[in-house]
Amino acid sequence: MESSDWSPISGGITSPHGFMASGMAAGLKPSGKKDLALLYAPEGSFCSGTFTKSIARAYCVELCIERIKVCRGKIRAVLINSGQANACTGNRGKIDSELITQQVAQRLGLSSEEVLICSTGVIGEPIPLDRVTNSLNDLVENLSKKGSLDAANAILTTDLQVKQIAHETILGKRRVRIGGMAKGSGMIHPSMATMLSYLTCDAGVRPDIWSSMVKRVADSSFNAITVDGDTSTNDSFLAFSTGELLDPKYLPALENGLHMTAQYLAKAIARDGEGANCLLEIKVEGAKNDLDARIIARTISGSSLVKTAIHGSDPNWGRIIAALGRAGVPCDLKDIQLWIGPYKLFADGMPMNFDRKVVSDYMQEKLNGKYLIDDKIDIRLIVGMDEGSSIAWGCDLSDQYVRINADYTT
Repeated sequence: MESSDWSPISGGITSPHGFMASGMAAGLKPSGKKDLALLYAPEGSFCSGTFTKSIARAYCVELCIERIKVCRGKIRAVLINSGQANACTGNRGKIDSELITQQVAQRLGLSSEEVLICSTGVIGEPIPLDRVTNSLNDLVENLSKKGSLDAANAILTTDLQVKQIAHETILGKRRVRIGGMAKGSGMIHPSMATMLSYLTCDAGVRPDIWSSMVKRVADSSFNAITVDGDTSTNDSFLAFSTGELLDPKYLPALENGLHMTAQYLAKAIARDGEGANCLLEIKVEGAKNDLDARIIARTISGSSLVKTAIHGSDPNWGRIIAALGRAGVPCDLKDIQLWIGPYKLFADGMPMNFDRKVVSDYMQEKLNGKYLIDDKIDIRLIVGMDEGSSIAWGCDLSDQYVRINADYTT
């Protein structure tokens, strides 16, 4: 029976057919935890990606962009190191990135152009080259179908939780799987953030169509989250497609699965924000178009005053309306309706009568983690009578965020 309903399955980045991964401790981080990962794609794979827009981006980002272009997306491997961003390290960053990918390529029997590198960690810190190169034999030898969890652990920095997921469905009497992993906890904001994320899929898609899909998926997921308003130098989202070409009539269903997988990872990043206690979801409806709705949602999710009110379980609707007011999208206050959770707080240009303690208790329950699955605080706004809508995700902002980033060394 054919279905386009995607179901979660165990595993992660290696769940789709043909992909392998590994992860190990190479001594790149003082914690001694896993810090070096390798993702290996089957022959015939096509890779597309989106990257940070920072003008201070690391050379590894330049390398990824250039090699995807030169190889026309025919990328076979990605090495990821955590602990050192290798950004703003002068010519050494270029030399080390190229040397590492060359050595990985030699061990895998590939050309250097088929291998990418992604780095994450402290800006200005170069990669300990000897520690990486001395670990490459073991990293390659340990590549396996079961290596997804090791790889997902190895890419983390200040993250408290591993972020991986896999989904499957039947398209055209054919089983299709999508796998993913990501890292990110601080310096997270729309327009790419200090995050690395990877998707794999065992359905072949024409390269131009796949690239367009990947851009749309990034906009609905990794570009729709914020933790602290900062973006970084190494942000990269890479997505691999492989296998027999999928019948075009199933492409919308496939894209739905990609959105679902990427949004799961994006929300996991926001939920795991440095010092955060809950996930915040902003849903905007009734705007003139989706772009206007997106601007409003992301402005509210990024407001420090909104985020600190959430942390204090304070149903301060005024901060939300104020953020909407500075979003730069024309609205009539008489059209605005605002809810926190199931509680309507504002309509027709004025506050509603509501029990502040009841709303605060609802927020506190979410912050306390009593809802282990539905642990998010929902903010919903209707801003007009049109069809535009969008969702953005964020988290509360606590004093722990300041403590973590006052001495960030890993």
